[in-house]
Amino acid sequence: MTEDSTRIARNGFESRGCFALDLSIHRRIIAAFLATAILGFALPLLGQNQSQVQAREESDKNSRVLSGYVGSRICGNCHRAIYKSYSQTDMGRSISEANASFLAGIPTSASIFDDHLNRHFETYESNGNLYQSEYETTLDGKEIFRDTHKIDWIIGAGANGFGAITRRGNYLFEAPLSFYSNIHRWGLSPGYEFGDYGFSRPILPACVMCHSGQPQAILEGNGRFREPPFAELAVGCENCHGPGSKHLTVIRTNFSAQNARNSIVNPAKLTPWLVDNICMRCHQSGQARVLQPGKDYSDFRPGAALDDTLSIFLVPFTGESPPQDDLLQHYLFMRLSNCYRGSAGRLGCLSCHDPHRQPTEQQAPAYFRQKCMSCHTESSCRVPLSVRQQKSPPDNCIGCHMPKRNVNVISHSVLTNHRIIADPNEPFPDVAFHMVTPELPDLVHLNASPGKMTVPAPLTLLEAYRQVMTAHPGYRERYWSLAKQLEAGEPENVAVLEALADLALQNKSREGLEGGIRYLDLARNRGSTNPADFELLGRLFVARGDPASATGVLREGIRLIPYDAELYRLLAKTYQSLNKKREECEILADANHIFPQDASIRSSLKDCESSKPAN
Repeated sequence: MTEDSTRIARNGFESRGCFALDLSIHRRIIAAFLATAILGFALPLLGQNQSQVQAREESDKNSRVLSGYVGSRICGNCHRAIYKSYSQTDMGRSISEANASFLAGIPTSASIFDDHLNRHFETYESNGNLYQSEYETTLDGKEIFRDTHKIDWIIGAGANGFGAITRRGNYLFEAPLSFYSNIHRWGLSPGYEFGDYGFSRPILPACVMCHSGQPQAILEGNGRFREPPFAELAVGCENCHGPGSKHLTVIRTNFSAQNARNSIVNPAKLTPWLVDNICMRCHQSGQARVLQPGKDYSDFRPGAALDDTLSIFLVPFTGESPPQDDLLQHYLFMRLSNCYRGSAGRLGCLSCHDPHRQPTEQQAPAYFRQKCMSCHTESSCRVPLSVRQQKSPPDNCIGCHMPKRNVNVISHSVLTNHRIIADPNEPFPDVAFHMVTPELPDLVHLNASPGKMTVPAPLTLLEAYRQVMTAHPGYRERYWSLAKQLEAGEPENVAVLEALADLALQNKSREGLEGGIRYLDLARNRGSTNPADFELLGRLFVARGDPASATGVLREGIRLIPYDAELYRLLAKTYQSLNKKREECEILADANHIFPQDASIRSSLKDCESSKPAN
C-alpha cells in the first residue's frame, strides 16, 4: 500500500483521519521492508518493560483524577439554555452510544457486496443492539467465513455520515460499514475500498480526541483504551472552556461574578489567535502533527498556545505546488483569505462561528450573511442586488465566496473551503509562498506563536521530518542528519533509534544489516510498541540467518501487539523455515481466529494442517 493510499484509507467523515490520522503513532521506518499497511495494538509490556508501563498507567490515572474535569452535564445545571443549544450542534453530537434511541433515527438493515474484496457485508439490529457482519462465500453459496461484531458507538453527527466503532476487550476498532447521509444508506467505511481491514482497524488517539469529549486512548497504544474508554462521550463544554472543577468550587464556596469569570476560560475573552488555537487542535491537519516530547493530546488547555502541546507543520508551497488539499485545513485557508489578511489579526474562527449554536442548512445563508455584513456593505458585492435576489437562496454570500465541494477521498461527502474568495479563479496571495522563517527555512511551522521566533525542539523536528519524508523524499537526508546529531544526547530515545536504524539500512551490506538490528533491538528494549519495529527486526534476523532470534522477537511482538496480522504471518514463515510444523500451525490457527477475513492466513493454515504429520 502506498503512503497516499494509507493516508486516504485513514480518512473519516468530518475530519482528515477520523479514525486514524495519527501517522506519528506508526513510525514506519523502511517502507521497502513492509508489504502492507501496519495495524497494531499494544498490550501491557512484558518482562523488563512491565514496570515501566504500570508506572506510566498509574501516573495517567492520577493525572486524570487531578485534571479537574467535571463533565458537561454539571455545566448544564447552571447554563441550561447554552447546554441545550450546544447539545444539538455537530460537536455536541460527535459520538453516541449505539443504543435503541439512536438507532431509531437511521436505517439499520443493509446488505452490501464488494466486488473488489469479493466480500459480503451486513448491518442489522437485534434486541436494541446494532451488529455488523463480514463474510465470504464460495461460488455455490457456502460460507467460507463469517465475522460478526456488536457496534458499541456511532461516531459523527451525521453532517456527512456516521461511522461505527466496535470494542474487543480494551481495544476499539472501526467497523467496515458506515452510514452516508447524502445517499441515506450504508456503504464501505472510508478507506475500506483500499484495504482489507475487517474489524481490526484501530481507533487512534489523534483522531478520537477530536470526535469525543474526554477519550482515554493510550498514547502509542494503537487502539488500546483505559476503562472507561470515554470519560465524557461527545465533545463537551470543557474541550473549549477547560476543566471546570475550579469554577465549580468558586461557585459553591466563594461566589462573586468576578470570581466566577476568573475561574474558567471564556474563549470570547481571549485573543483571536488563542481562540484559533482551540479550533486548530481539531480543524487544522497540516502535513505533520507532532506532539511535543512528553506530551499527550489531553495536555492541551484552552487559553494556552497549542504549540506548547502539539506542533503543526507544512511543506512550503511553491508556484508549481500551490495549496491544494483543503481537507481539514480550515485555519490555513482562512489565513490565506483577503478578509483575514485585511483584518489585522481580528478575524478568527469566532468571528463567524458560535460554538453554542449551529444554524440549520436552511438558516445558514442568512446567518452567515449577517456575519459578512458586520464588516461589508451592500456595495461591497460587485454582483447587482437584483441578480443576487434571484438566486436560491437569495443573497447567499457563502454560496459564492465559500462554496462547498465534494470530498474526493471520502465518498458521498462535502466540505466548505474556508478560504474566502472574491471569485473562483482568484490566485493565492503571495504570502502563501513565503511562510517559512529564517529559524526554520524548510518547513512552515503553522501554529508557531506570532513573534516567537524559535526553532522547534529537535525531537519535534525529527518526527516532523519523518511524517513528511515519504511524500517528500528530500526530507529523508534531514531526518538522518538530525538523528545523528541527537544520538549522543538521546541514545535511548525510540524515535532516534528508529531513525538511526533507517540510516544504517541504507548501507546494503552486512555492516548495515547489523547496524539496523542493533538500533531496532535497542528500540524494542526501550519500550517501543510500534509493530513495524518488531516486523522489521524479525525480518532482519532472518536475513542474518538467525531465525531463532527472529521467532523470539516476533513472539514478543505478538504478546505486545496481538492484533497485527503481519507479525503472525512472519512468525509462521519463520517456524516453517525451522521445520517447526506444530508451532507454525498453532500460530496460524490463532491468526485465523483473530483475522478470519485474511485469505492468505486461511490458505497458509490449510496448507500447514494438510502437511502436518500425524501424532
